[in-house]
Amino acid sequence: MILAVAFCAVKNRLLREWLNDALFSDSFLGQTFAVTIAVAHFNDIMPDPLYLSLWFPDFSGPAIVPYALAVLQQFPFSTQRPGITYASVQPVSWNEASILERRFSPGIAPEEALLVIADLIHDDYAYVFDAYWDLWTPDESGRQWLHLPNRVKFIMQGEEFDDGVQQQTGHIQVDFGLDSPFLQEDVELTDEAQAKVRENVAKLVEFTMKAEKNTRANARLLWSEAEENLAQKLIARLQKVQ
Repeated sequence: MILAVAFCAVKNRLLREWLNDALFSDSFLGQTFAVTIAVAHFNDIMPDPLYLSLWFPDFSGPAIVPYALAVLQQFPFSTQRPGITYASVQPVSWNEASILERRFSPGIAPEEALLVIADLIHDDYAYVFDAYWDLWTPDESGRQWLHLPNRVKFIMQGEEFDDGVQQQTGHIQVDFGLDSPFLQEDVELTDEAQAKVRENVAKLVEFTMKAEKNTRANARLLWSEAEENLAQKLIARLQKVQ
């Protein structure tokens, strides 16, 4: 019993160190600043939306397209549902109606998706693209894990769009949906479940790293609407099994 408890403690300590390195450490990311996670209104039961915000030195006019392409090229598209599946153009503010909406089945390459909106590039417009990535997800019984497509939304916002909302939410905001794939709070945390959650988190961390390092972004914010950041929530989740 003592050995079992000690093993669990060591295992959680190692995972805690990995999470701290993965989500916060400059050395892991190879950058001059660490990932920052903003927080607000934590709910212990309900999952929270998770976002990545990116800012760039100059996100105006024609520069929007190469930055958007650079971010999309870092994304690990789903093998089951690849490519961009939706594109829309939003003029002036989110209160206005979209002036273009296109759905693609099968999905198209990022380069093709950007050509769709290329003639509508303006500093007071926003552009939305949907894509999917594969994450481990438990079935209804919680016993079998499936690698399933999960939707991710990419929102590119011009400097003058919606009264400069990009200052708060990013020139490019990546909406990952709910943080449940990275926590699985309703599933018994077996060794297999812990391995699947860790694999999902690793995919998130890798994309976050590449989305900054390979796109000339000069600032980044990984954030949720929780009072605890993702690393803290996952560590607390793992400690429940001890």
